[in-house]
Amino acid sequence: MNTLLIILLVGFMAATAYVLVRGVMAMASGKVGNQEQQQQWMRKRVLYQGIAIFIAAAILLLAGGGK
Repeated sequence: MNTLLIILLVGFMAATAYVLVRGVMAMASGKVGNQEQQQQWMRKRVLYQGIAIFIAAAILLLAGGGK
């Protein structure tokens, strides 16, 4: 179970980094000119980051063994 959670955590961390870099690059190059598209990048990043934090907390709770 922990292995699956660690794989999911790494996946969501990578997705967060990808969306962050892609959003910053798009804004820097001027390709994303509309506020709604910029907000979509931000929402995706926050979603992936939140899921990664939730999985990290689950790993810590499981590793603690309920102590």
